[in-house]
Amino acid sequence: MSIKLPQKLMLLGSGELGKEFAIAAQRLGNYVIAVDRYVNAPAMQVADAYEVISMLSADDLEAVVKKHQPNIIIPEIEAIRTEKLIEFEQRGITVIPTAAATNYTMNRDRIRELAHQELGIRTAKYGYATTLEELIAVSDEIRFPNVVKPVMSSSGKGQSVVQNKSEVEKAWNYAISNSRGDSQKVIVEEFIKFEIEVTLLTIKQWNAPTIFCSPIGHRQERGDYQESWQPALISEDKILKAREIARKVTDALGGAGIFGVEFFITQDEVIFSELSPRPHDTGMVTLISQNLNEFELHLRAILDLPIPHIEQLGASASAVILASEKSDFIVFGGVANALSEKDVDIRLFGKPNAHPYRRMGVALAKGVNVQEAREKATRAAKKITIN
Repeated sequence: MSIKLPQKLMLLGSGELGKEFAIAAQRLGNYVIAVDRYVNAPAMQVADAYEVISMLSADDLEAVVKKHQPNIIIPEIEAIRTEKLIEFEQRGITVIPTAAATNYTMNRDRIRELAHQELGIRTAKYGYATTLEELIAVSDEIRFPNVVKPVMSSSGKGQSVVQNKSEVEKAWNYAISNSRGDSQKVIVEEFIKFEIEVTLLTIKQWNAPTIFCSPIGHRQERGDYQESWQPALISEDKILKAREIARKVTDALGGAGIFGVEFFITQDEVIFSELSPRPHDTGMVTLISQNLNEFELHLRAILDLPIPHIEQLGASASAVILASEKSDFIVFGGVANALSEKDVDIRLFGKPNAHPYRRMGVALAKGVNVQEAREKATRAAKKITIN
């Protein structure tokens, strides 16, 4: 396909990832409409227009699409009435990566079944539950320890490691309270004793081969990423295996754009974990680690623009800046101190309020090696205060 610029792009979901994408899109002259469920979401602060709606409402989605007439709709979160996206696509609006792919990947159960049952890809053992009683039974079958997650959530929210039967009820309540959309279903997974978790940013293009970024290592707490680094130090044969799996899954999904494909890397295996059909939070490190960051790559793939070369610029890391308490008046301190070290940068997302563990920004750093980059990013993040 050949796409002329400018295009009118509608973001469904306007958090920090959407904000960076909107900036990349506007650098090429595109018109961006940022849509989210609350006022002054990060991408709204830089967009040409914005709307506040429930994206689970088919009527609300219909109204904003009718009002703005976008050429391309770009989902950035999970909680969307995806059957409405299929209808928009049938009317000739491009949905990224496709409406069907978005429908698949909005729920962990569908993408897991695609990978495991249809494509024969190795995943953790898993089962589902829609009640506490079912969760107890499935947990016994999977055995302990295991991991419990909502089938629909964002940034790992609602995820917990369950060590024994006494912790199952707490895990159920936590998963359901953090579930996005109207789902009351959780997935229970075998606990994988991995050496490292990695994200393989996979760029699927309309008219060119699928290409990959250097693998990104990451560390999670409470199911949410805390730091990431690039390159992840894994063997070449495991990188090739991860690419093979990522290509297989994204080929099945179709369309174009960037996919964040997550893997557990053990001593002997590369195990598919999850997939997001959009820029990935762990990929924030690419804001400092690559010549083209994940948002620019997503945009180029969507607009059918060439990506002649992805250059990894050396050992780099990101570390999140988290809120510690609830506040509606955000004031950041320590920024000058954080920026005083060489090869360190800060992104503050501009979220209108805070609550414990909410991601409010990210520190980025480069180093002579990955360990130094991680230490610098973590040190910078700790210098930022939120009052």
